[in-house]
Amino acid sequence: MDRLIVAEELIEQMVSHCRAGYPYEACGMLAGRNGRVEKVYAMTNDEPSPVSYLINPREQFLVMKEMREKRLELVGIFHSHPSSPPVPSAKDVNLAFYPDSVYVILGLSDPGHPEIRAYEIRDGRAVELPVEPVR
Repeated sequence: MDRLIVAEELIEQMVSHCRAGYPYEACGMLAGRNGRVEKVYAMTNDEPSPVSYLINPREQFLVMKEMREKRLELVGIFHSHPSSPPVPSAKDVNLAFYPDSVYVILGLSDPGHPEIRAYEIRDGRAVELPVEPVR
């Protein structure tokens, strides 16, 4: 994937979910096709922390099942950084178990101006990808 294409309304869904989880990290999954996000799944962080997240396993199972039924792909996984820049931490890189997915981080250090960045994480390396908002 060379970029992440996502509608502005879906970006707002991610931002709203992440703001609701503040001051802890919030998380979720992104479904779609060919690098284009079609659905945001706001999910529970089972490890409420300002520096860590763990997607609830039961929710993850149900979301993956729904994606298969709707013939959608796992396009990405998102989470927030409540007080740090949207750059993958060492833990984010080490726990990136889906190399074909994009990892999206929403930085909330300036809550009025959230910053969104996307990364491909493979073999311990994070490479930033452009996020292309569409209407």
